[in-house]
Amino acid sequence: MAKGRDSGMPHVDSWESFFDPTAILDVLGCSDVAGDAVEFGCGYGTFTIPAAQRVSGTLYASDIDPAMVVSTGARTSKNGIRNIVVEERDFLTSGSGRPDASVSFVMLFNILHVEESLSLLIETHRILSEGGTVAVIHWRQDIQTPRGPPLSIRPSPEQCGAWGKRAGLRTLSVIGELPNSPWHWGMLLAR
Repeated sequence: MAKGRDSGMPHVDSWESFFDPTAILDVLGCSDVAGDAVEFGCGYGTFTIPAAQRVSGTLYASDIDPAMVVSTGARTSKNGIRNIVVEERDFLTSGSGRPDASVSFVMLFNILHVEESLSLLIETHRILSEGGTVAVIHWRQDIQTPRGPPLSIRPSPEQCGAWGKRAGLRTLSVIGELPNSPWHWGMLLAR
């Protein structure tokens, strides 16, 4: 298993200073999600915990890094949340492990700079139920940011929308700057 390019994580306190997970999830339509959800690349669980509280089914959170899986699992236990399944998984080579059309919501947060972005979106389309939505956030490429992959490999909203279209998804909205996170943009896609 190999991590995607430039996918290292800073210390948890530094990482979490870049986001307001609750406000971002609100803007991206993650409230009262009926059914199951998937988070590709859960990291420290920054978005996992608040997202699981908005999902009626199970949130399947996966990461290739064993330390991130341990971190998210510990936070899940500490918060007493029972609808999260945390998995160490190389989803870029072996998929999500979820059945076809089985989830209502997918989170692709700061991950579409990986080499296999289109493949990840094709897998997302495969597991997403009809009418399901995909929330995307990424580091902006038009400004210097305090963290993130090199500007040259950061996808633009237009690029992600094009990849989504090739994967069978349609763009619902693009958010140029996320709340309390001026370094990120967001997007909603749907099947």
